[in-house]
Amino acid sequence: MVVDLFRSWAALEAEILTLRQQINVLRRTAPKKQTFSSIDRLIFVCLYRLGVRHALAIVKPETVIKWHRAGFRLYWRWKSKARGGRPTVPLEIRKLIREMSIANPLWGAPRIHGELLKLGVDIGQTSVAKYMVRRRDPPSQGWRTFLRNHADGIAAMDMFVVPTISFRLLYGLLIMGHGRRHILWFGVTAHPTAEWIANQITEACGWEQAPRYLIRDRDGAYGEVFIRRLRSMGIRDRPTSPRSPWDNGYAERLIGSIRRECLDHVVVFSERHLRHLLLSYMKYYNGARTHLSLEKDAPVSRAVDRAGHILCRPILGGLHHQYARI
Repeated sequence: MVVDLFRSWAALEAEILTLRQQINVLRRTAPKKQTFSSIDRLIFVCLYRLGVRHALAIVKPETVIKWHRAGFRLYWRWKSKARGGRPTVPLEIRKLIREMSIANPLWGAPRIHGELLKLGVDIGQTSVAKYMVRRRDPPSQGWRTFLRNHADGIAAMDMFVVPTISFRLLYGLLIMGHGRRHILWFGVTAHPTAEWIANQITEACGWEQAPRYLIRDRDGAYGEVFIRRLRSMGIRDRPTSPRSPWDNGYAERLIGSIRRECLDHVVVFSERHLRHLLLSYMKYYNGARTHLSLEKDAPVSRAVDRAGHILCRPILGGLHHQYARI
């Protein structure tokens, strides 16, 4: 611009005409959408303020105005940014506060703040209250938590039929606990009676560790002798509704697993053979088999082994395998 002050007017007019002709050629051959750098946008905005709107050829005046407004917003955003004050809470701490407030509806900000201090998290109580989940209703546990709190005192029982190689029918009795979905007892007989079932429930639970509730169906084999035995042991009898097998869903689901994972793949020879199969499956089910409902853990919790060689041990003749480190 300084050099142009010492040039003749004719030379400047000739240069301007040359530049205009080159622009016309570029407008015919160049793509419709042009790319501009930040420096290009700044130069166009400054020239636009000098009153050269009629000279804009490759960009619209509205686009230059939009660039000017965007620069204005960036400038004032830079001017108004925080220069100090309270430090920001990291995202993982905010997520932890939210998860703790959801999982513990009875906890307030002081209780959560105390837990965070014990975890080595340096944060103020007002910040904890800020990031807690807001509730409209009074804090209360959900149905899932309510049922889980009572699961340890609930047991279920059911019977299933197993044919032998000689087409003889044997009856299996299953007793399981709802707390960890573990199998308490397996009984096998060819003639299930009320006295036999009563003895099985006594051997499975004992007189001192009996569950508070027992869920069963309305099979005719559960006679008066069985009901009196439950009352003498302090167990509350809870028969299901007629023709409602899923009222006893845990036991029905477990019987299905026994059939799919064991009985459907073997031929039962006798009552003794069936008892041996069921006891072997019970040992595998309680101590080794992982469950989705238990967060991939076994009913009898398995410790995580991280050192040693992996050993494979067959179960039920190789139908299943148990893996452990030694």
